[in-house]
Amino acid sequence: MMPPESKKHGCQSLPTDRLSNLPENVINSILMRLSLRRAVRTSILSQKWRYKWCKLPQLTLDYDLWVETNDLLSLSIKFTKIMYHILTLHSGPLTKFTLSISALKKFPKIGSLIYFLSRNDIQDLVLEFSKWNLYRLPPSFFTCSQLRHLTLQNCVICPPPAFKGFDMLNSLNLRDVTISFKLLESLISSSSLLGKLVLKISDTSNHIQINAPNLRSFDFTGCIKYISLGNVPLLSKLSLSCQESLKASEKCDFDIFFQLLPALEHLYLECGTVQFLVTGAAEVPRRLSSPLNNLKRFKISLGGLVDVSFALCLIRSSPYLQDIEIEAYDLGCEPVPTTNKVDEVFARFSDVTLNHLRAVQLEGVEGMELELQLIKLLLTKSPMLVRMLIEPSTSCHDYDKRRDKILAELTTIQPASTKAEIVVFDEYECYRDTM
Repeated sequence: MMPPESKKHGCQSLPTDRLSNLPENVINSILMRLSLRRAVRTSILSQKWRYKWCKLPQLTLDYDLWVETNDLLSLSIKFTKIMYHILTLHSGPLTKFTLSISALKKFPKIGSLIYFLSRNDIQDLVLEFSKWNLYRLPPSFFTCSQLRHLTLQNCVICPPPAFKGFDMLNSLNLRDVTISFKLLESLISSSSLLGKLVLKISDTSNHIQINAPNLRSFDFTGCIKYISLGNVPLLSKLSLSCQESLKASEKCDFDIFFQLLPALEHLYLECGTVQFLVTGAAEVPRRLSSPLNNLKRFKISLGGLVDVSFALCLIRSSPYLQDIEIEAYDLGCEPVPTTNKVDEVFARFSDVTLNHLRAVQLEGVEGMELELQLIKLLLTKSPMLVRMLIEPSTSCHDYDKRRDKILAELTTIQPASTKAEIVVFDEYECYRDTM
């Protein structure tokens, strides 16, 4: 038999469970980096870990939780079971909750879950449903008074008469929701702290007025006759994308439109948006009446000669512009303008100066005269230019010939910047020339 002293030094004690003794906020941080399925499975580690997941302040329920089976009935039963565990076992605050079931055409009733969230002072809520089965938000949803961030997809929004909005809302993301525009305007204007707004509207809509004094970012996608940005003095990032031709658009004075955006720093105009903004205008002016002194980054999709004129007008009106990104994929969709028409447009902007422009990226270039003139103007009017990246269109049947035309044109241009690097990409190689 081993002496007591020898036993003491000869036996190895079990390793200390340091993980279980970590502070609760650290454990929560670890578990929140796991999927909910994996977080729940940690309950088998030990008695201490049995209910750790039940105190998580953030939960995500998405398709990954039941992707192992393809039986719709099983999905519904499994979803109900998960909801039951959350409703009965979760304790403590639940500040962020994501329910993403857009891949499911059928799902069980979740009114009790929404009510549970409203009683737990939910602050960040994401509800994403299927386009085949729109979800009508229950009355309890409109009592979530602590909401800071809200994302809704494929929901029907019809609040009770007593609803006055979400006073503490900072960001709102609505995608393919059913809501009256009067209610939408009221929801936006009543959220006095709203700083970020994302709207994706599938159906053609009439008019929307945005009144949000603290709004800093607005992203709109869809079809609409008119957008009025009446009270957005802090708006610094604007993205507009029109998916279809807006032939029924109301007349828009884009000069006044941009006068209301004194703080604008980032502007993104996707295909079709220019036509929306210039509807009713007799001619695109050479410059805006009020310069965009804060604009630093400008991205635009060009669809024709009018779009180019519009882009040059905004570029000329932005004396501190640093970064330009141009997509020219749709320039070939319209009849090719005559050389005289192209020369006439660029002659109106021949005295433009871009003293702060440092980076330019052009995508989908086919070597058209309109594109080459634009490249020449940007190179010869930008003394601080550091880099120009040109990506030729890969959809051309005579790609090599068009690419050679671009390269040949570049050899005839003397850039205003002695440090400008011009990079022309194709599918297989990269041409690089430093001037």
